[in-house]
Amino acid sequence: MGILEKIAEIESEMNRTQKNKATEYHLGLLKGKLAKLRAELIEPKSSGPKGDGFDVKRSGDAQVALIGFPSVGKSTLLSTITETEAAVSSIDFTTLQATPGRWEYNGAIIQMLDLPGIIEGAAQGVGRGRQVVSTARTADLILMMLDATKSHMQRPLLEKELEAVGIRLNKKKPNIYFKVKTGGGISYNATCKQSQLTEKFVYTLLHQYRIFNAEVLVREDVGLEDFIDVVVGNRIYIPCLYAYNKIDAITIEEVDRIAREDHTIVVSIEKDMNMDAFKESIWRSLDLLQVYTKRHSEYPDFSDGLILRTGATVEEACRAVHKSLLDTFKYALVWGKSAKHNPQRVGLSHPLCNEDVIEIVRK
Repeated sequence: MGILEKIAEIESEMNRTQKNKATEYHLGLLKGKLAKLRAELIEPKSSGPKGDGFDVKRSGDAQVALIGFPSVGKSTLLSTITETEAAVSSIDFTTLQATPGRWEYNGAIIQMLDLPGIIEGAAQGVGRGRQVVSTARTADLILMMLDATKSHMQRPLLEKELEAVGIRLNKKKPNIYFKVKTGGGISYNATCKQSQLTEKFVYTLLHQYRIFNAEVLVREDVGLEDFIDVVVGNRIYIPCLYAYNKIDAITIEEVDRIAREDHTIVVSIEKDMNMDAFKESIWRSLDLLQVYTKRHSEYPDFSDGLILRTGATVEEACRAVHKSLLDTFKYALVWGKSAKHNPQRVGLSHPLCNEDVIEIVRK
């Protein structure tokens, strides 16, 4: 029996099993087996094809992957906000390759990646689905394009395909310390009360994965699936923005209902409706910050700032300018939100905020 057949058999058993407190443990073990099989599907043990992504060179400060079913407006969006001429048509599967586009916003260069439309079963390799989802795993943000005129089920269907290949949308990595050891058996401890996870489940799941020596420390209340994700280890946690296109074709009440959903923006690309808010939503979802530099006794250079990740420190700002700055670094002067007073003398570990100004003093 092949991997796909085993996956179908487990999914069938899970669908037949009633979901309640009594079956929670059994369903958790089935999910563990399913996760193991899906991990093998993503990274086969044989020397055959491994579902590599499209050959697109990463560029810019961040990468956004456009995911969606065929004919939802991905190529139209790429042509609208970048200088790239993407193939646009009402016919399904117009885009057959990954098409990159360059978009400049708030001083940042963002690479927009228009991926071919995926269909149900993409995670198992239907169409070019495995290549699409493999490329999406490396992106900084997934922009899920949805058609506001079609069934609302398109969103959970796409989420299911991405989840099947280990992509977790808008979730934080579980606060669980897990380390496989060479001896000593399995050590399990939790610093807080667990509503689902039990010591019995931890032992059984690890034995299922042929792990007999490990240290497990759970620092927050987690679900069974969270623990499975930590054990499998190939999970990617990526922010996702859900963009509902073609809102000009639905009622204002329906637009209002959709717009109130979490991580969601409504837009009409062809009619240029809500595009400014759409671009700002992408920027906020990327969680980037802009830091300006200045020389001693000179005004800051506000024309060309450094683009860093939120939570970046002075050390990362130095690396962004040139890594040799760290060898001669003495201290830095910072003006802005992160400073207690202007300027504040700080070290390499000082966290920066958006639109801070930094002056690096060398030895």
